[in-house]
Amino acid sequence: MLGKPVEHSLSPVLHLAAYRALGLTGWSYTAIECDSDGLAGLLARSGADVVGYSCTMPLKRQVLRVAGSVSPEAAAIGAGNTLLRGPAGWHADNTDWIGIRDALAEAGLAAGGAVTVLGAGGTAQAALAALPDADRVTVLVREPSRAGDLLATARRLERPVTVAPLSHRQHWLDADLIIATLPAGAADRYAGLPFHSGQALLDVVYHPWPTPLAGALAAAGAPVVSGAAMLLHQAARQVELMTGSAAPVEAMRAAMSAAVPGCGL
Repeated sequence: MLGKPVEHSLSPVLHLAAYRALGLTGWSYTAIECDSDGLAGLLARSGADVVGYSCTMPLKRQVLRVAGSVSPEAAAIGAGNTLLRGPAGWHADNTDWIGIRDALAEAGLAAGGAVTVLGAGGTAQAALAALPDADRVTVLVREPSRAGDLLATARRLERPVTVAPLSHRQHWLDADLIIATLPAGAADRYAGLPFHSGQALLDVVYHPWPTPLAGALAAAGAPVVSGAAMLLHQAARQVELMTGSAAPVEAMRAAMSAAVPGCGL
């Protein structure tokens, strides 16, 4: 796992649980602090026994610049979270969108109708890729003029998107599905809006859980999905890409639930 900071990442918990369940006793997974300037050098120094890396902020856009090849999904999203060693060098991929897609599917939620995405960062870009069936997508951000990267993603995905300020009450309340990609605490002030049971929420925050926003929708009778489910499923896909084996999802789920009790899994 590469990024800065990474000391609180749960990716080692998930990956190591998967390796144990798969009987890969010689495999290891370590959190390594690395910023954008140091990524190319770290990859150049990586030994032949390194099959891949998970990557988090601030590396999600940088991985596309240093990789020799990029998956179509990562190229369309404009960000990656996975580097795999291949015959021609490092290959960049993105499993965040799969994490969102599979977390929603596991909860029985359709990613259709009117969807409101909170935030415009790399996770919000991945969310657009997970919404091929949405009738309408609105992205709410603190400063709409800074949503250029997200709008570029929308164009590559041919996904029509409207950008509006976070304070725009109508788009919160009109949404069938809300996907919150904001940092912990950033959406707390909106928990007092009058949500209803016909809505659903995926909040990428999972500790503490439920978030005030998740609690407000749950109190209104709406289904809510913790970001722990997204983290689980994006890591499961990484395990498959790195090992070539089907991910032991339930073993990974148990390990994360033990590491963060009450995370919503």
